[in-house]
Amino acid sequence: MKRAGRLMFVAVPLVAVTVYVAVPDQKGDDGPSDARNSSPSASSGSGSSGSADLDSPEKKELAQRIVSSAENSSLDWRDQYDYVEDIGDGRGYTAGIIGFTTGTHDLLKLVELYTESHPDNALEPYLPALRSVDGSDSHEGLDPGFTAAWKEEAQKDAFKRVQDSQRDRVYFGPAVRLAKRDGLGALGQFIYYDAMVMHGPGDPGFHGIRERAMAEADTPTEGGDEQSYLDIFLDTRRATMKSEKRDTTRVDTAQRRFLYEGNLGLRTPLEWKVYGLSYKID
Repeated sequence: MKRAGRLMFVAVPLVAVTVYVAVPDQKGDDGPSDARNSSPSASSGSGSSGSADLDSPEKKELAQRIVSSAENSSLDWRDQYDYVEDIGDGRGYTAGIIGFTTGTHDLLKLVELYTESHPDNALEPYLPALRSVDGSDSHEGLDPGFTAAWKEEAQKDAFKRVQDSQRDRVYFGPAVRLAKRDGLGALGQFIYYDAMVMHGPGDPGFHGIRERAMAEADTPTEGGDEQSYLDIFLDTRRATMKSEKRDTTRVDTAQRRFLYEGNLGLRTPLEWKVYGLSYKID
C-alpha cells in the first residue's frame, strides 16, 4: 500500500544570517508551454489552481533565483556565469549558472557546443583534459589556467547564451515537462527542477528519486493528492542527499516550507532559508 505524506513542518535548527532581498519581477527567456494536467488537490485555497506554470516568464525567473540561493548563496543568478571553483564534492570544478561540473558530462558538453559555434575560444585548448577527467574529480590538464579561461569566456554574451540553452535543454525543460505530466503545479515543477539540477538525470539521479517516490505514492495524474505526493518525493530526495553527505536545508527550510504553507502555485511573497541564510522575495 502506498503511504501518505507527513505534511507537518519539521524544524531544522540553523544559525541564521539574515539576507532579505526584495526583487521586482523580471521576464525570463521562455514563454508558457502546454497546460499541465489538473490535480485533485489543486482546486481550492492556496494550491496550484489558476497559477502560472514554472515555464511562464515570471515563474521561470523566480525559479532561477531560488536555485541560485542554494547553488551560489545569492538571488542574483545572472551574476554567476563566471563562477568556477572546486567545492570538494567529488565532481571537480563546478561552474556557471547551474553548476556544470568537470567531473560530469554537462560541462564538457557545454564547452564542446560552444566551441562548435565559436572556435578558437579560451576554453577550447582544455577540451582534451575535460574529456580525460570526465567522471572524476581530477584537475589534471586543467590547472592552472582553466578557471581564468572560464572567467574570460563568461564575459561574452555568446557563452552566456550557451549556458542558458544547456540549462533549459538538460535541466529546466525536461523537469518541467515531466512535472506537468505528473499533474504538478508550479511548486512541484520547481521541486523536480531543483532535484534535476543537484542530482542530474538518470538513476542514481533525478529519475531514480522520482521512481522511488512513485512506488510509495500516487501522483496527481494517477489520482493521488498533490501535497502528499510531493511530501514523499522530498522525503525520498532528502534520503538520497543524506546518503551523499549533502546539506539538506534546500529541502528542509525552503521547499518543504513552501509545501507545508500550501503554496502549490509558488506564489510570492516567499521566505526561506538555505545554509543558514534567510531570503525573502516580495
